[in-house]
Amino acid sequence: MNATGASTPTASAGSLTPTASVGVTELPAGGPNALAVTLGLLGDEWNLWILRFALLGSRRYNDWLALGGISNSVLSARLAILTAGGMLERREYQQNPPRHEYSVTRKGQSIWPVLITMWSWEKQWAPNETAPLPPLRHSTCGNDFTPILRCKECGEDVDVRSLDSEMGPSGDFSRSVPEATSRRRSTKSERRPEILAHTMELVGNRWSAAIIGAAFRGARRYGEFAEITGAPPAIVADRLKHLTEIGVMETRPLPDRPQWSEYRLTAKGTAYFPVVMCMISWGQRWFRSADGPDIVLHHNACGKRFEARLGCSVCGEELRSSDIEAIDLTTSVHVPGSGWS
Repeated sequence: MNATGASTPTASAGSLTPTASVGVTELPAGGPNALAVTLGLLGDEWNLWILRFALLGSRRYNDWLALGGISNSVLSARLAILTAGGMLERREYQQNPPRHEYSVTRKGQSIWPVLITMWSWEKQWAPNETAPLPPLRHSTCGNDFTPILRCKECGEDVDVRSLDSEMGPSGDFSRSVPEATSRRRSTKSERRPEILAHTMELVGNRWSAAIIGAAFRGARRYGEFAEITGAPPAIVADRLKHLTEIGVMETRPLPDRPQWSEYRLTAKGTAYFPVVMCMISWGQRWFRSADGPDIVLHHNACGKRFEARLGCSVCGEELRSSDIEAIDLTTSVHVPGSGWS
């Protein structure tokens, strides 16, 4: 739900045109940029739920229906969105009557770094009353691990202070927020998918995601958040209040005006940084705005353009999805042989 009680936005299937030869989706100039499309796709719990079971082997419409909890209309809409986004490929397997199945594309497989950073954040920071997540195991070293964010070029660990960011030609914040599209909410006979529920508090609301992005860019005061995001004042106030209530942000009195407060990311909020970086890297790899990138990141230590990679917290080796042992995609993802290639 968003700040006004409206439904969570999703990417519009009609706005995406996959380039079949390489799987890259070309975005029109002046429209939503790669970050907006990424948030629209991965900020929807049903999209992640469908991808979860697609990666576990679901292929046909009835495969997902048999799992329960999802309606025909929601499933049809999400399959259309994921297909238009190039994450699933629709193929006919029967001509009379015509029937189709869906396979996960290379683009869909390569979301695994986003999913395991979400998993890692959820495991550490989700409220105690939520179901505990089992650990991930790195088969290369045989240890349970957490993913460590690294620079692709030099291999060094990075955090929010390690990077310099510059907005690209498509990087206006108004283009970085997913379009609000109507969505029928679950009825009493349906359940909401239990997949990374606490993470959805951040990425599943377009204005929460925008506020967090502005905080990573250095926004501290209410007016700065309103100016950067372009959100209506009531929504900015509501999202700042909500993010403070769930412990992602905290208020501090201004040194020059103690009666006024500023907002800063807590340790919990700062720990979300690898998720943001993996989403940016994935999004700008697979979605290309005609007028250029939305954000350009440089690693201060090596001076090279930054792209996210993940390393094992125990042995230090670069992670590949084929080396990650998982029980279930609620906790992680295991796509044999996909890696980052």
